[in-house]
Amino acid sequence: MIKIELPDGSIKEHKKGITGLEIAQSIGERLAMAALAVEIDGEVKDTSFKIEKDVKFSILTFKDLKGQMAAWHSAEHVLTQAMIRLWPKKVEMAMGPAIKEGFYFDFDSDRQFTPEDFEKIEEEMKKIIKEDLSITKEEISVEEARKLFEGNKYKLEWLDEIEGRDNSVTIYKTGDEFADLCKGPHVSSTGKIGVPKLLKLAGAYWRGDSKNKMLQRIYGITFPKQKELNKYIENLKEIEKRDHRKIGKDLGLFSIHEQGPGFPFFLPNGLIIKNELIKFWRELHREKGYQEISTPQILNRSLWETSGHWENYKKNMYTLKIDDEDFAIKPMNCPGGMLVYNETVHSYKELPLRVGELGVVHRHELSGTLTGLFRVRVFTQDDAHHFMIEKQMKSEVQFLMELYDEVYSMFGFDYDIELSTRPEKSIGTDEQWELLTNTLKDVLDKNQTKYKINEGDGAFYGPKIDFHLKDCLGRTWQCGTIQLDMSLPERFDLKYMGEDGSTEHRPVMLHRVVYGSIERFLGILIEHFAGKFPIWLSPVQVRILTLNDNVNDYANKIKKMYFDAGIRAEVDIRAESIPKKVRDAQLQKVPIMLTVGEKEVQNNSVALRTLDGDVKLGVNPDELLEKLKENIKERELNFQF
Repeated sequence: MIKIELPDGSIKEHKKGITGLEIAQSIGERLAMAALAVEIDGEVKDTSFKIEKDVKFSILTFKDLKGQMAAWHSAEHVLTQAMIRLWPKKVEMAMGPAIKEGFYFDFDSDRQFTPEDFEKIEEEMKKIIKEDLSITKEEISVEEARKLFEGNKYKLEWLDEIEGRDNSVTIYKTGDEFADLCKGPHVSSTGKIGVPKLLKLAGAYWRGDSKNKMLQRIYGITFPKQKELNKYIENLKEIEKRDHRKIGKDLGLFSIHEQGPGFPFFLPNGLIIKNELIKFWRELHREKGYQEISTPQILNRSLWETSGHWENYKKNMYTLKIDDEDFAIKPMNCPGGMLVYNETVHSYKELPLRVGELGVVHRHELSGTLTGLFRVRVFTQDDAHHFMIEKQMKSEVQFLMELYDEVYSMFGFDYDIELSTRPEKSIGTDEQWELLTNTLKDVLDKNQTKYKINEGDGAFYGPKIDFHLKDCLGRTWQCGTIQLDMSLPERFDLKYMGEDGSTEHRPVMLHRVVYGSIERFLGILIEHFAGKFPIWLSPVQVRILTLNDNVNDYANKIKKMYFDAGIRAEVDIRAESIPKKVRDAQLQKVPIMLTVGEKEVQNNSVALRTLDGDVKLGVNPDELLEKLKENIKERELNFQF
């Protein structure tokens, strides 16, 4: 008999060789029907997987992301099967995975597909799903795979790469009609996939390399019930309205040009917001005892070899030669920070030492992954490093938990927390990893913080806590991170003088970001606020609308008073009607609109209109100014007068 530990900690005994589905059936038939996959000792497996030893076990349904991914992975196979059914001689399958928002697959075809084809493809997918075809895993030799995929250059290229390294591969069959190279996991039959919906088409180079052929990528998703799919589609419409790329263009925030893919240009309005985020960051970090530094963009290869980046991260780095020596544009700020720390001898009395850097970093991302400000090749990382004594680790992590909560609440974000543990490729000893991981766990547990463990998803040098912000649409965005590290201090031979007078003591290091990337954080804010930023972030905070030219002097007088007080104010003196001026200001998401006519001049007042639609007449401009100054100083989310 073997012991099966369930998520609630209870232990069930079963015979060896029992499958995940059989365990689900032993608990309840409804659960077995809902089961899409199972998780065994942290690994997701098919429900048909046979268990031969004591394990930690959980059943994955559509309520779990990993369960969704299994369904969407299977839907990607059904999409491909449908395409081959419909166009058997015109479609060559390339590759496609499940992703966090559904799935996609890349096709090579002389036929140019359009969204008008989606209905036909969806109907064929529904037929395959209704047929409830079994989805089964088989292990075959590489040679057998070559025969099975003869004529498909994409599959054969992949088999060429693994030949000599692996003698066999796994395939998944859908009924007797379709098979594809795949490691899984999958649901047990097509009937468990749900209701499909194809979402969009895009071009994608094979393997993300512009030197390769452009393929046609079809994105899709499934849900168990039609009403759940309908709700998702409605949400998509709202997301489309909030697309930061469209709003960014409409409001003149940023642009990206073909001469610099992945390298955003910040326009005047966008730079105002970026600078406000930086200003807030600097004020807060000064208050919290951080010192700020700036390190060079380009550093010698030897530094990146010492840090481990040359070995573990080189494919994402931009490299160049200077005087016949290898250099790299920094993808991270940490190694430069090590050199700064080593410039002087530090005493235990200085620790913890908190050093921040708003460092511009460059990382090579595949062209197919670039998305507005969300995935770029250059960004400003609000980095900081804490150098500390081992006994200070918990208090420094606790300090950051409180700091992050302060920052995220400023923007109205709730968040989830994940703890990521040692990855397969890592540096450092087992003892170091155990100490650091337990330190993070202890702080989270002491705070009674709900968190999820991501096994094997830590940085290569240490475990980490990740903060996933939830926006107004319920989407999550990974931003902040806290990473403990004992390896880089060793690699760079960091030391401090202890109480015993010896300078041979080794500090522990903590890496952290709050925004993560200022550019990406701004993209998140654009969509979270739909461009309707709180006053302190708004590029134009007050726009004064004139009824006619007779009141221009009065309008400009108010503008100067507000401008001199630090308010970003402007006057609209165009020969347009007030409704037209109001509409234009609303389209530009100006939070405060002040209308002035002869009556306002006589009464030394303004008519106040907010972007939320509140209107007040006869407002004293001096009193309003004081309210605005207080609102901006406190960085409030909303404004009331």
